[in-house]
Amino acid sequence: MKIEQQQAMLLKPELDAPVAAAAQPAVDPVYVAKATKAAVEFERFFVSHMLKEMRNSTRAMATEDSVFNNKVNQDMQDMADDLLAGNMAGNRAFGIADAILRQLVPTAKPGTKA
Repeated sequence: MKIEQQQAMLLKPELDAPVAAAAQPAVDPVYVAKATKAAVEFERFFVSHMLKEMRNSTRAMATEDSVFNNKVNQDMQDMADDLLAGNMAGNRAFGIADAILRQLVPTAKPGTKA
């Protein structure tokens, strides 16, 4: 085979790509919905844990009369952090859910919400 023929063969799959994509089976929408919910929930858990650890280090460095050492403030901050984590995960702010979905549902487009 000549080099030109080999190059043409390497370029040919690009032309056949839509045929290959069409040959893939359709993804079950129920599976996609469950996978999306699980991925977003994992991102929420991850962000919540990160905020909790950040808050713990802030409390460890705070002085005794600081607002960060007040138990009432700590409970409210924990609740606010959990709500913030849920909102950030719902908006996919960190992209963790998208990365998980790319692995679980390869045909799903990142950033789409189910």
